[in-house]
Amino acid sequence: MGSLKSILINHDREKLLNALVYFSKNTRSCGKTKLFKLLYFLDFIHFRETGKSVTGLDYYAWEKGPVPQDLFFELKQPDKDLKETIALLEQFGDEDVKLCQVIAKKPFDPKFFSKRELKMMKDLAYIFRGALAKDMVEVTHLKGSPWDKTLKEKGLRKRIDYLLAVDGSKGSLNLEEVKERILEINEVRQIFENG
Repeated sequence: MGSLKSILINHDREKLLNALVYFSKNTRSCGKTKLFKLLYFLDFIHFRETGKSVTGLDYYAWEKGPVPQDLFFELKQPDKDLKETIALLEQFGDEDVKLCQVIAKKPFDPKFFSKRELKMMKDLAYIFRGALAKDMVEVTHLKGSPWDKTLKEKGLRKRIDYLLAVDGSKGSLNLEEVKERILEINEVRQIFENG
């Protein structure tokens, strides 16, 4: 049996791969940019409500919005499990703009997700089902969003702190609750990693 750290990493990876499948199958015109935005909403909304992201991805403040940088670069040279999960169908649209459609290559497996996570994915897929990537870019650029705050305070290509999602809105934990949950999660991980 693997260490807890490798089990947790594999579980996060399975969640990521299955989230890619879910969003590609349950939204229209799901290209890379739209997919990145859906993952961002999933992770940051879930973090705001629970103190933990769904996929474990880190997002960076790029010019066109938050980007899961590691996934962005992996899509250029995908690992075996990613190649087996999705395909990128590149084509040219209007004005020779290169478009990239994300195509699921395997069925979605819900067993890796909690009921809350599944509901959140379903809700996001419903809300953004027909949205175009450019519309989603506008939503992530709203004044005061985690992307906006990171860009203004740290600059371009800097990591967006998940704590910026904690905003006092309905359903949001307060900052102290989130910090306490993060400490508890880290303590449990250390116990299992050192034990």
